[in-house]
Amino acid sequence: MVASLAVLSLFVIAMIMFRMVYTRSPEHIAIAWNLLLAWIPLALALIVYDRARTGVSTPALAAVGLLWLLFLPNAPYLVTDLKYVGRGEGVPVMYDVLLLSAAAWTGLLLGLTSLFLVHAIVRRLIGARKAWVFVLGVLALSSFGIYLGRVQRWNSWDVFVRPESLFGDIAKGVFDPLGHPRPIAVTILFTSFLLATYLVFYSFARLGSLDAGRSGVRP
Repeated sequence: MVASLAVLSLFVIAMIMFRMVYTRSPEHIAIAWNLLLAWIPLALALIVYDRARTGVSTPALAAVGLLWLLFLPNAPYLVTDLKYVGRGEGVPVMYDVLLLSAAAWTGLLLGLTSLFLVHAIVRRLIGARKAWVFVLGVLALSSFGIYLGRVQRWNSWDVFVRPESLFGDIAKGVFDPLGHPRPIAVTILFTSFLLATYLVFYSFARLGSLDAGRSGVRP
């Protein structure tokens, strides 16, 4: 799984590098940075998944889990980079379509895979129905995080670097939601999109596990 995601990520990086050499411009180099950030939630989810199997205490898992939740929006955030399609120069527009689509697809897969791993842990701890409520809450928070990153230009590490300014900005919308309809609309839209996408991802992942079980191979 990790190897296949790494290959897809390297494909995106290779396209960015070729574009930079061909156009002699650093345009879209930020996509590489966003892709690196998208790997952080998967790395943290793998840590949580491994520690959960070895019997690490719940508080320790929760601490890493909160860090995972903080960085999770960076993965689906790559979808918003599709806004740059057609804005670049020096290459055919189809090249940027492929580059940005591949980056968005990679970010989605990284985020959904990490959620799938954490979902499995939560399902064992609190049951299947409550675990799906957890998934919905995570996707809603991630969608709001995407809004904070794309529109308000906040970063995940601002929780530690500029917490007062960040939470002050969030509080404005919390205490006056009707006066800030845009973050609500963006959050609902992305939550719906990510939930629908995760349901497809989850269905395929569970189907693969069932097929592996029938053939005698451990998933």
